[in-house]
Amino acid sequence: MEISRQLGREAETVALDRAIAEGRIGPPEYAAQVYDLWTDLTDAHVSAAFAAAPWLARIRDVWAEIRSTGDYCAVVSLSPSFFVERLLEWGAHAAHGSGFPAVPFTEPVDPSGVLSAAAKVAIADRLCEEFGVVRADCVAYGDSSSDKELFAAVPVSVAVNADAHLAGLATHSYAGRDLWDAYALVRPAR
Repeated sequence: MEISRQLGREAETVALDRAIAEGRIGPPEYAAQVYDLWTDLTDAHVSAAFAAAPWLARIRDVWAEIRSTGDYCAVVSLSPSFFVERLLEWGAHAAHGSGFPAVPFTEPVDPSGVLSAAAKVAIADRLCEEFGVVRADCVAYGDSSSDKELFAAVPVSVAVNADAHLAGLATHSYAGRDLWDAYALVRPAR
């Protein structure tokens, strides 16, 4: 949404968000349509969008705490890879987003690189192998319907500012603006 706001295409993106939430389009269609909205996208737009995004407070503190215990943190999002990968600078061990071409766009988006709910689980499994852990060691945090399969795959999950349906699938639910508070729900058990 922040990228679209930078380009003055917020209304069109709200309509796309509604369409994907209602199941009228899937992630590949969403990516192709948002790609068309972002034809004038520059790295300056992406940087401004990243800075303006409504991030939860204390993300870096949570990730530093996770790292200090010898555990790992990863972000797997349907958002564009060029946006999500910026979270590596904040302390995530891994960051995976939908495969978009580099900005500015000179090639089309490849639908096969667009992530789905199932792809989130596959990436999580690959990361588990890479980090030497198993699903039983994992906690998933999520806020959208694309997190349902991941919540089902791990024993502990936290719905963060999610609708009632997703919150009902999680082992914990958090509403607020501070990731540390969401993390505190499962921290004692870890």
